[in-house]
Amino acid sequence: MKTKFNSVLIIGMGLIGSSISRALTENHVANNVYGLDSNNKVIKKCLELNLLIQGETNLENFNTQFDLIIICTPLSKYEKIFIDIASYISKPTLVTDVGSTKMSTINDYNKIKKNSNINFIPSHPIAGLEKSGPEFGFSKLFQNRYCILTPFKQDDKAIDSISQMWKSIGMTIEIMDAERHDRVLAMTSHIPQLIAFSVVGTATELESHMRDEVIKYSAAGFRDFTRLAGSDPIMWRDVYQKNKNAVLEMLGRFSEDLSTYQKAIRNGDLEFLENKFNQSKKIRKEIEDIGQAGSFDPTEKKN
Repeated sequence: MKTKFNSVLIIGMGLIGSSISRALTENHVANNVYGLDSNNKVIKKCLELNLLIQGETNLENFNTQFDLIIICTPLSKYEKIFIDIASYISKPTLVTDVGSTKMSTINDYNKIKKNSNINFIPSHPIAGLEKSGPEFGFSKLFQNRYCILTPFKQDDKAIDSISQMWKSIGMTIEIMDAERHDRVLAMTSHIPQLIAFSVVGTATELESHMRDEVIKYSAAGFRDFTRLAGSDPIMWRDVYQKNKNAVLEMLGRFSEDLSTYQKAIRNGDLEFLENKFNQSKKIRKEIEDIGQAGSFDPTEKKN
């Protein structure tokens, strides 16, 4: 059964927060969507776009209680947000988030003085673009994507309500242990992003004429790296701080594998390279087969 909320507060009205606002409204999941953001320009843009019934830069400026609060900020802000909402909330409220590390969000929640009205179910909707700002948000961002929930206490009713909310805007739900989530995402998301930052950084440090030519003649591969490297630097800085151990573990494994490629290229081991490339191609086919290969960006110009 579809859960409908009367009042939803979204904290952090960037790409993800604004997309959630659009999706909740268009899919009739929320009667009223409120927004909180530390940047007044972001709130003004959201109000211009008619994304919110009320937008504020200070939680105390609201004169209402919420059925659901969704945290969509960089991870470094979570601890203060939990402190603020714990002192504000005076009725039973579901709280979830969109952070790409889950152990850190649970740890931040556990630091605060408990408010029995807060029921926190951590979430990670695996969706996004390498753009930031409410003007880039769109309601279909979550269609046919996975959302991983990492509940740390068993509350079937709350878990079901949060699951139904994400399902209502197009997502498929998976339940996972928070530590396992962080290790999986280190490999599937955090390491690829770090490699992109590294490759683009290497290109910018080449001698000037070579750097200009790399940029001018960027082929699809390098363009993909620059697309990833164009992501929000604050968000990714926080990811590597909060998921340090898992990232370092997976980075060590990747470094070892990369050295085997280096050795194969040096020794002319074409059979090794071909086998590895075929394995990678099969992985790509599997990703395509489950519908997770493409991404829809309504702001992207088509040639």
